[in-house]
Amino acid sequence: MHETIIARAGEIIAGKLGIHGYCTLAQTDLDGYPTAATISPSRTEGIKWVTLCTGMGSNWVKRARVDSRACLCFNADSPLLYNITLVGDLEIVEDPAVRREMWYDGMGTYYTGPDDPGFCVLRFNTRRYSILIDEQQGTVRGTL
Repeated sequence: MHETIIARAGEIIAGKLGIHGYCTLAQTDLDGYPTAATISPSRTEGIKWVTLCTGMGSNWVKRARVDSRACLCFNADSPLLYNITLVGDLEIVEDPAVRREMWYDGMGTYYTGPDDPGFCVLRFNTRRYSILIDEQQGTVRGTL
């Protein structure tokens, strides 16, 4: 059952990529206080990792340079109740091939392309998780 819920969580996250969805990214701000905002994920490998695209000068990147610890939360109450909380670390990806792979059409509004120096890919690597999908399936917690 544990593996089934984890697999289903990965499917839900995959349905929230690019301009079609969003999640909440929580970090510690530069003054040491918690902060959270919505962001669109670009790619994922189940719950193992999720990439997020943003600007190189964004607060998300500034915070990640100081403290890589972060939390992602995907949730909804209709038509399916779920709360997928992932806790882990952010890394700033500078590899041009990965930047091109993570690019999606919605980013063209803000950047000229994946090689734009202002474009940044953050990779969130999950360390632990708490997943609730439908009340009948219950909550699973664990570490990766």
